[in-house]
Amino acid sequence: MAEFKADFLLNMNSVLPKLAHLKQLFFIVLVLLFSMKVSAHEPTEPDSLELVNAKVATEHKAADHTKHEDKVNIQEVAFDHVLDAHSWHLWGDHEHPVSFPLPVILKTDKGLVFFSSGEFHHDTHGKVVVEKNGERFVNYKEDIYYASESENAEGEFVEFAVNEKGKNVVTNKAPLDFSITKNAAQLIFSAIILILLFTSMASAYKKTGVTSAPKGKQSFLEPFVVFVRDEIAKSNIGPKYEKYVPYLLTVFFLILINNVFGLIPISANVTGNIAFTFVLSVITLIVTNVSANKAYWGHIFLPPAPKALYPILIPIEIVGIFTKPFALMIRLFANMTAGHIIVISLVGLIFVFQTLWVSPVAVAFALFIDILEVLVAVLQAYIFTLLTALFIGSAMVEHHHEDSHEEAGAH
Repeated sequence: MAEFKADFLLNMNSVLPKLAHLKQLFFIVLVLLFSMKVSAHEPTEPDSLELVNAKVATEHKAADHTKHEDKVNIQEVAFDHVLDAHSWHLWGDHEHPVSFPLPVILKTDKGLVFFSSGEFHHDTHGKVVVEKNGERFVNYKEDIYYASESENAEGEFVEFAVNEKGKNVVTNKAPLDFSITKNAAQLIFSAIILILLFTSMASAYKKTGVTSAPKGKQSFLEPFVVFVRDEIAKSNIGPKYEKYVPYLLTVFFLILINNVFGLIPISANVTGNIAFTFVLSVITLIVTNVSANKAYWGHIFLPPAPKALYPILIPIEIVGIFTKPFALMIRLFANMTAGHIIVISLVGLIFVFQTLWVSPVAVAFALFIDILEVLVAVLQAYIFTLLTALFIGSAMVEHHHEDSHEEAGAH
């Protein structure tokens, strides 16, 4: 026992100096930490004050930037749905999107160039360069341009210039773009559906005849066909209505099916695209004026009015030839686009306010507008077809009012 105590005391004598050194070191560290903390809160020197302010400003800027990035850009989401695109986006953000690539077809100085839009890796800011046949291309806001030799400060291979309105415009040269975009793909898809539906209906009518009761899809589509034939074509065009029924049926069902497809969140907004409505309006313009009779053209170039008013009336009548189909184009485009933007904006209120308390009101109003959109989808197809029939009928009608006025004046 005495030997154990002697050994213990001997060991403690050797350890205590080391503990004393550790204690001193620990005390020094505490003093340094305390002094650093005090100096951080006591800006006695101008340099330290500037450093602290710079650090705080940097932290606030980083926090604001992070907060800004976390917010959903409702405008961008709305325009992504309304506008055309080179890929079919289904869901997901820009970092992890789920989409179908579509074929890109470009007419360049070296000939046609084909590649998949997937090679842009979902980039629409001109940062990913695709090189084909010795030519370099970028996708900037869904427009294909020749890539610049070097990237700008933002990492984009595009160059900008300020136009007369003070806006930045891309100065890169662009090839002719014949790509199968999202709208074109849906238009092809809807055309295939209509062809399959009506060819199968025609085959069924050949087998069962037109006097038997319709079944299946015939019972659903036949009322629409009869309505367009009797209530739109026959009542507005007149005796020669039959040769215009195929065109009116095509216009009605093409607009209707694309209006319905446009209500699906992942689909394309074909009827809300000004190019689509423009083409339909131009076809209506051509059909109307080709079908016009002499009375129609005489009413335009020789209006029933004093000749002194001809310099005023004739230009107005000529402008009226183009304003009628122009009204068709704008009406369909504006109604379908406005409805989609309203629905997306109402749902986007949840992300703007970043609270679930606004969701019942936002979803309720969005559902109400969506139900109205279903009615508008049918109504706009009907209005476009009806006005087309009215324009064709007005160009074919015989004007007898001048003769009746002359007879009344003679009596």
